[in-house]
Amino acid sequence: MRKLVYTGFMSLDGVVDSPGGGPGEEHRSGGWVFKHLDFVEEAWSLKGEELADTTALMFGRRSYQAFAPVWPGSQDHAAYKELPKYVVSTTLPDDALVDGWGPTTILRSTEDVAALKEGEGGAIFIHGSAELARRLSDEGLIDQYNLLVFPVLLGAGKSLFGRADRAKQMLALRETDNYSNGILKLVYDVRR
Repeated sequence: MRKLVYTGFMSLDGVVDSPGGGPGEEHRSGGWVFKHLDFVEEAWSLKGEELADTTALMFGRRSYQAFAPVWPGSQDHAAYKELPKYVVSTTLPDDALVDGWGPTTILRSTEDVAALKEGEGGAIFIHGSAELARRLSDEGLIDQYNLLVFPVLLGAGKSLFGRADRAKQMLALRETDNYSNGILKLVYDVRR
């Protein structure tokens, strides 16, 4: 069975955004990750560590449409270029997929995601895609959270965790670290 890992940048009040802001992040604090903290290189070590474990990427439609024009030519993301990609969307047409960015498959439902997890292969990482992550979490499909938590309260933006009335989900802290600029690294396994 494959592991599904959510990885992201999160404010202390649970808002997740891409580092520089982008479509769907039009709140007044959009792009907050790089705006207000001193850069501390070791705080980004989690991103490098993830490369060794990533065998495929998964995105929601909006995140795919934001990353697909940028990541294929990015030196920072060169290791991801040929990895299989999965886009979970009921609306993205097949002809909207970007050429030259490795094999890409559109999954049309959470059932398709569950079936993918049952197959052979290594860890699938979800970058961004807060709405997808909430939906998959509500369905019990997320296995691990890799979070860089920033010392800021935003009050607006996309929340990683939903407010649906559902059964409690326990997490086990696998790894933690803290950095001089106040960022916390938190890696949690979902307990089943």
